[in-house]
Amino acid sequence: MKEKRRVYVIGHKNPDTDSICSAIAYADLKSKIDQGEFVPKRAGHINEETHYVLTKFGVKPPRYLKNVKLQVKDLDIHKTEGISPKVSIREAWVMMKENNIKTLPVLEKGNLVGLISTGDIARSYMEVHESTTLAAAKTQYKNILSTLDGTLVTGNPHGIFVEGKVAIGASDSKRMEEFICENDMVILGNRQDAQEVALKINACCLIICGNEHVSEALIKKAEEQDIVVIQTPHDTFTAARLINQSVPVKQFMTKGPLMTFKLNDYVDDIKTSMTSKKYRDFPILDEHKNFVGFISRRRTMNATKKQVILVDHNEKSQAIEGIEEAEIIEIIDHHRIGSLETLSPVFFRNQPVGCTATIVAQMYEEARVEIPKEIAGLLASAIVSDTLLFRSPTSTKADEGAAKKLAQIAEIDLEDLAKGMFRAGSSLEGKTENEIANQDFKQFAVDQTNFGVGQISSMDVEELKEIKNKLIPYLPGFMKKKNLDMVFFMLTNILTETSELICVGNQAREHIIEAFELPENTKDILLKGVVSRKKQLIPTLMSELQQ
Repeated sequence: MKEKRRVYVIGHKNPDTDSICSAIAYADLKSKIDQGEFVPKRAGHINEETHYVLTKFGVKPPRYLKNVKLQVKDLDIHKTEGISPKVSIREAWVMMKENNIKTLPVLEKGNLVGLISTGDIARSYMEVHESTTLAAAKTQYKNILSTLDGTLVTGNPHGIFVEGKVAIGASDSKRMEEFICENDMVILGNRQDAQEVALKINACCLIICGNEHVSEALIKKAEEQDIVVIQTPHDTFTAARLINQSVPVKQFMTKGPLMTFKLNDYVDDIKTSMTSKKYRDFPILDEHKNFVGFISRRRTMNATKKQVILVDHNEKSQAIEGIEEAEIIEIIDHHRIGSLETLSPVFFRNQPVGCTATIVAQMYEEARVEIPKEIAGLLASAIVSDTLLFRSPTSTKADEGAAKKLAQIAEIDLEDLAKGMFRAGSSLEGKTENEIANQDFKQFAVDQTNFGVGQISSMDVEELKEIKNKLIPYLPGFMKKKNLDMVFFMLTNILTETSELICVGNQAREHIIEAFELPENTKDILLKGVVSRKKQLIPTLMSELQQ
């Protein structure tokens, strides 16, 4: 069964209520009308207003996504069955041939302890010539049985050959007694006298070639002396040639330190390491250090990018980190067309309305999909937030109509909802200056000038004064931290529909005075009738900066 594509639906950094609620709603809609797994995400911390809305309608907040950079887990990871360190090199070779692979992971309880490659096995054939190699490698008899296509006549197949050498009992009895020692492994034919000599010397294992008959007397004596007896269909030469292939892979595998990567590693970060080694495959481990599979340089080059749908923004400066490495497949927005670029055409829906949630609500209707009660509550909240309950000049009849329909579905009163939301959003309880400044902050660029604009709306005059006193000494350092040329902060009184503007940065105050044609001796910058950052402040300021 083909795995569903995963698509992240995400709003801008420093997300507001519209950004979060529209992401949740649009992911819900897409899941019902399209093939794939659509997952709402957030690119920043949720503010108090949004938290209030999510709690009110019983919806879990989207999980935080740090960036959409390409990670190892996004690559085509080749899943390969691992082998035990005790497996013979012959068995490893057979697995490689059957699966047409060059490297096998050697695992103990899922943990990677080594790698065995065709090159390692080839070298083992060239280097294995000592008759004591099997004992040195502590080879299990079951490996020998498998390698020689043997049958166990007597003995424990799980026993281990730990000392002695491998010898061929082809000489006469007297000569055999000279070079065969106790605990040796002896390869024999059908000569009964040679078999008896091996028993007399107390060899640890007898390998009878050609499937020759083994007498009951020999079997009984071997059992008494705890000697392993194996029959093999191969002749003596073939048995002698094959037996060293019984050596466990742990003897020849590449051990540590191994170059491994983790699922969450970023592809850009590992490319240099990959090119520094001539390995064909690189092992991948999960968060528990268990082996997952292999990646290759070729798979890294042919990686599938993360797919994203952007809502409530189309400015690169506002997008989640790593957006240039992702594949944008849709944009749903209500702002001016910004600086984002795509490699191929995308579905881009941009309407001059006061809120992205209005567009999403329209798309539910167009798709003839019933809006769930909790989703309707989220969308209505987003519209109330972005339009300041229809007081903002960005508000349109479409926004107001959509909000009223959604309120009926969600069974809520918009006035009561607005009071609760704005009270939660402007509350200073437990908030640091940094949290207040970042609560609803967006960055913009005009030519070589980078600036940011924050906004907090409230119905409480005293609360706005308190916010102002906190922000004035904090914003200069905040501006430097954000690496901006200017910062503007709107303190919007919803009841009087007036915004007081805090200006920080070189010529910031002068630009605002010029843009809004205020007297040069203006002390407090009060912009009457200005409540919308998007429609009133930003266009006017940008026009001034472009002069």
